[in-house]
Amino acid sequence: MNDASGGNRTLDVITIGRSSVDLYGQQIWSRLEDIASFAKSVGGCPSNIAIGTARLGLRSGVVTRVGDEQMGRFIREQMAREGVSTAGIATDKERLTALVLLAVEDEGVSPMIFYRTDCADMALSEADIDESFIASARAIVVTGTHFSRDNTDAAQRKAIRIARAAGSKVVFDIDYRPNLWGLAGHAAGFERYVKSDRVSERLRTVLPDCDLVIGTEEEIRIASGADDVLGALKAIRALTPATIVLKRGAMGCIVYDGPISDDLEAGVVGDGFPIEVYNVLGAGDAFMSGFLRGWLKGEALKTCATWANACGAFAVSRLLCAPEYPTWPELTHFLEKGSTERALRKDADLAHIHWATTRREESNELLAFAIDHRSQLEAVADRLGVPRQRIDALKALAVEAAARVAKGRPGFGMLLDSTYGQKAFPRAAREGFWIGRPVEKPGSRPLDFDHLADLGSHLVEWPVGHTVKCLCFYHPDDPAELKAEQERTLLRLNDAARTVGRELLVEIIAGKHGPLDETTIPRVLARLYDLGIRPDWWKLEPQKNVAAWRAIESEIRARDPFCRGIVVLGLEAPEHELVEAFAAAATSPLVKGFAVGRTIFAEAAEGWLSGKMSDEAAVADMARKFEKLVAAWRSVRRTEAA
Repeated sequence: MNDASGGNRTLDVITIGRSSVDLYGQQIWSRLEDIASFAKSVGGCPSNIAIGTARLGLRSGVVTRVGDEQMGRFIREQMAREGVSTAGIATDKERLTALVLLAVEDEGVSPMIFYRTDCADMALSEADIDESFIASARAIVVTGTHFSRDNTDAAQRKAIRIARAAGSKVVFDIDYRPNLWGLAGHAAGFERYVKSDRVSERLRTVLPDCDLVIGTEEEIRIASGADDVLGALKAIRALTPATIVLKRGAMGCIVYDGPISDDLEAGVVGDGFPIEVYNVLGAGDAFMSGFLRGWLKGEALKTCATWANACGAFAVSRLLCAPEYPTWPELTHFLEKGSTERALRKDADLAHIHWATTRREESNELLAFAIDHRSQLEAVADRLGVPRQRIDALKALAVEAAARVAKGRPGFGMLLDSTYGQKAFPRAAREGFWIGRPVEKPGSRPLDFDHLADLGSHLVEWPVGHTVKCLCFYHPDDPAELKAEQERTLLRLNDAARTVGRELLVEIIAGKHGPLDETTIPRVLARLYDLGIRPDWWKLEPQKNVAAWRAIESEIRARDPFCRGIVVLGLEAPEHELVEAFAAAATSPLVKGFAVGRTIFAEAAEGWLSGKMSDEAAVADMARKFEKLVAAWRSVRRTEAA
């Protein structure tokens, strides 16, 4: 495809139409009636495509409406996280955001219920179509459902007029859902085809203005009014010179870019990918995303079709819609190296790339006040004869101290525990802090989880932004039996964190149980990476010299280029020793900061729990010490950067 408008567009593509919250049943091979829990994600054909194209590196936007409530804000916030322009999302104060309930009952059978009665996106009107926004894109995508009502039909046709006047391309995703046209009952959300002259008559009038038309065999038929696929293709070609893409599910697709012959197979065919069909919902939107990535970048139609097929393969092999679509690094890895798994969701390398390239953005710096300590503070409280429950309030004061230092700036965090952190968690969240939570039983060696027989079920209760933190006392020269037991526990931890979608920080302390030289931690990391443990963060003890940090950095970069980085722990070291340790650590760009605790809070904890220090005095003391460490870190980091 050639960009007739030149290179001055700020967006590659804008999609128009449905925007819903999908609630996917988490019990697989189950009737919707029997689903017990659901996973929430953004849904709706154009919204899925906006996210799918953004993940593939296109600059995308969406035009839709959402309700003035939590689900509408979820859609808007998630679009922003994905890099989709939200300038075209209108907030409807009168209507609710659409909901869809979905399940995977059998291969190719996914019942769904649409909750869309007078929903926000179906109130889209011409007034919601901003001329400058539409003209800012090289292409727009209009979708079938939004031609089903007069107001949404008028909105999309206005967008088409603006796009054509601006020299932009018009893409038509036929997106036929019979029950959204009032042609099937509420229980027939999965129904793909109901013949309707009314629908065909309306959709035919869209075709002459299109540059690209994409649909399944059923959708091609409804758009043309013909009863057979070949006849439908010829009828569409009589109305438009547009490139036509016929989606054929597991058989891939055929692209027609000229006259339609009598041979249905006489078109451009991309490479196919034989994979397990797990869930067909949303596969077409992933397919469209892949095709648009190629089409809007001027790739050959065979390449466009191959990328589209590959994206569809990812979608049908995973459960959700947009959250499961591949990113560009993930797609290129798959195209270059393939997969040994027919079920792509089971491919560990692809899963890791997907996770690492779709997780929430973080600051490139992490300066954390660690007060997740339990046994140490319990010992202080017991010695002073005060109730352990007072530790809760102390940790809330620690958040206040950290907030005074952070002053609303990014890059600050807290390590807080579930035992005594209940008052502190909401305060830390309001400050926008990164939050890490320990799961290990304090001091355990071999590693054990803290009163958590079933770690995965426990983690489901955590907010999605909380990071799982686990300390393991592990030395590469430990006895084989001890190492094996610790490794089994760390593998359980890694699996639980990934399964429930929480980031993972693994803290390794080796120096307490053996010599610590330049090779010690690199040997630990190599072994854990060999096992398939790839945490988002490492928390490591201070190293003796620059060479040790460089060896650590080399190991991580070779094994996991997506690792967020390292934070240095404190080990209750005096402030001057920590500053010296910072100087060595700051030589490595992978070291993003520190997570220090007792150096900051030990004196305040003793004074406040004993009643000798007021709330304000304790906060001021912890803030002063945290501020000094922040200043010291930034000073040595600036020195190294210079």
